[in-house]
Amino acid sequence: MHCCLLRSFNINGNKLNHHLARASFSQNPQSWHPSAKFASSSAHPCTHTGGWWRPITQLPSSSSKRCMSSRRRLPSAFPVLDGAFLPAVRHVYEANLRNSLVCQQKYFEHKEKVMKGGGENAIARHTQRNQKVLVRERLRMLLDDEDYLELSPFAGLGLPYGDIPSAGCLTGIGKINGLWCMFSANDATVKGGTAYPITVKKQLRAQIVAMQNRLPFVYLVDSGGAFLPLQSEIFPDKNHGGRTFYNEAIMSAMKIPQVAVVCGSCTAGGAYVPTMSEEAVIVHRIGTIFLGGPPLVKAATGEEVSPEDLGGARLHSEVSGCVDHFAAVESEAYEYTRNIISTLNYELPEEDSVQVEEPLYSTEELMGLAPRSYNYSLDIRLIVSRLTDGSRFQEFKARYGTTLLTGFARIDGHQIGIVANNGELTYEASLKGSHFVQLCDQRDIPLIFLQNTAPEPAHTTSQTKAESNTNRLKAQGSMMSAVACASVPKMTVVIGGCHGGDSYAMCGRAFDPNFLFLWPNARVSILAPGYSEEFVQTEEEITQINEMLEEESSAFFSTGRLWDDGVILPQDTRKILSKCLEIIKQQEYQLSREKVRSPLLRL
Repeated sequence: MHCCLLRSFNINGNKLNHHLARASFSQNPQSWHPSAKFASSSAHPCTHTGGWWRPITQLPSSSSKRCMSSRRRLPSAFPVLDGAFLPAVRHVYEANLRNSLVCQQKYFEHKEKVMKGGGENAIARHTQRNQKVLVRERLRMLLDDEDYLELSPFAGLGLPYGDIPSAGCLTGIGKINGLWCMFSANDATVKGGTAYPITVKKQLRAQIVAMQNRLPFVYLVDSGGAFLPLQSEIFPDKNHGGRTFYNEAIMSAMKIPQVAVVCGSCTAGGAYVPTMSEEAVIVHRIGTIFLGGPPLVKAATGEEVSPEDLGGARLHSEVSGCVDHFAAVESEAYEYTRNIISTLNYELPEEDSVQVEEPLYSTEELMGLAPRSYNYSLDIRLIVSRLTDGSRFQEFKARYGTTLLTGFARIDGHQIGIVANNGELTYEASLKGSHFVQLCDQRDIPLIFLQNTAPEPAHTTSQTKAESNTNRLKAQGSMMSAVACASVPKMTVVIGGCHGGDSYAMCGRAFDPNFLFLWPNARVSILAPGYSEEFVQTEEEITQINEMLEEESSAFFSTGRLWDDGVILPQDTRKILSKCLEIIKQQEYQLSREKVRSPLLRL
């Protein structure tokens, strides 16, 4: 039976008491219409209250919608976790802390390297000869502040074809006029702005994040096109360069706004980026758009032509119409862009003045809780108590499948479901995880996975163990299905190991989380280093495989190849997760998300 909720009025003198009466109607909802059954002015006796009710025949006005939008969450009554250390595990904490300090030092070394861009000579050429602004200075002019979320800053380091700092482009999410926007900004000091395979991969990932979270996209284009010696890894395949333009078209169909700022060369395939954006801005004297530059024209026709005459700002703003706004200087271009963003159809909520509880335990202590290896893992509740508001956590199925922690919490006021490894992902733990993921999906609660999976597959040493492992596989398959099909936002933080099939059930990269971050101590590989003895024959092979795993499982090896959205420090995890939750929530404030199609007119 179909049901609708009708607001009833208990008429008792001059007092109106509100009730909700449930009305049932036939199995065909189209056969029931309020205006057909009741007159709008008639009142009817209520069988539940003895009062009278009138059906609502009109939707609330826009003003009443605004009144209804000021909502508040249910008060939190979650119990407080005990996050105190036992003296017996103090030595484990200290060993983890020493390892984390080494990893943190490596993090800062990588950060210093990418901040230098293409090096001193390239920076001097960019700023003095070409009279351009550096990419991070461009972002300072574009964004409200420097508190933006940069994605995969260490991508491009340690690759077979050399270091490409930040993959030659900066991507991230920052606020423009109070609105979270995705940005992709080419760094022309790195290899002259040439696109390498890792550059394309990073730009495509930025577009995927924008689509998943419905974020307006701003392109700061300053690129010399593809690096031809590696064209076979840039041009031909599905997820190569052409996918950028396909994604632009799809994002436009999804009503995701896109704005391009041409603040340098926009050559070859890159020329399609501004022409496929909703609005484009070009900077006089430094911005150019053409498929083939002056050297190509001279080689083909013998004619000498200047970049400005071939595809400069005046040509495209006055003759071709490829761009919509002409900026005399770069600062003016970013002012235009900020003004364009202010025209987007968003209605942001008022700033929330509600005080949020900080964790009862210091986030700095997470450094000693980041396991140096699987055997140094402490109770995951110690980590959760340093991430959630007031160290509060409502555990789900606390006595069942205890090697997986599941439950509800809040981070900066955002309600979340937490799924966290606390040992091997057993049969019971997998069933529990599957149940909880489906529960959060049912309630539209975002999920956060804290991943620290077992370093090797479970061994089959007996008939009983074989049956146990078979059941475990079935249960893990169930959890994988639940995670893959959950429509709520998902975020994954690899706090230790990311190994084998367990990592899929814990929403690894292949399961498409909205964001995936690694702690510097994290390991990503099919097997953890030191666990290959069961799978190879000779001592030489064991040594060789373990050396390979030691190198390739490193968090910095992973992030250099863009297998994640960045390495983050443990003590910054709460702040970054809070930012991600705020970013995800913004799509609710876009007023026009679905295109209303006009009826087809046949002439």
